[in-house]
Amino acid sequence: MRLHDTLLGALLVVLAAAFFGYTFTFPEMPGQKYGPSLFPRLIALGIAACGLIIALRGWRSGLPWITISPPLRRLQGWLALLAMPLAVVFYLLFAQRLGFLPTAALIVAGLCLWNGVRWWWAALTGVVVAGLVQWFFGTLMRVPLPRGWFMQLIAGG
Repeated sequence: MRLHDTLLGALLVVLAAAFFGYTFTFPEMPGQKYGPSLFPRLIALGIAACGLIIALRGWRSGLPWITISPPLRRLQGWLALLAMPLAVVFYLLFAQRLGFLPTAALIVAGLCLWNGVRWWWAALTGVVVAGLVQWFFGTLMRVPLPRGWFMQLIAGG
């Protein structure tokens, strides 16, 4: 399914405006002219500008407002469209119990398998990607990722 560029551009402008408005809830930095809201506001302005350009170009195109693509005329196409949202739901349901590493590895491997990758390559990719993401976010960025039973088993508590 493909939405008209005018609709997608307008959606980007609305989301950017909402995000820009949300930045007013960020705390101010005492003694500085700018704070933590500066960068998100610049990003929101950039997204709004791009959305406006997309909407204006789409308005002039004369294409239909909604087009159903051939893959979405079959059940497999709809399942492929839902694969990523279902992966997010799987993460939300199981990450606290299993832990980040096994949950992320299962998601990546499952998505690889869904896209036709050999099982051993999908498993290797899932483990390596989950490990790299754990290392980057958990160690370098110090983001508290769910520990679950896996990390309790590995780290002992």
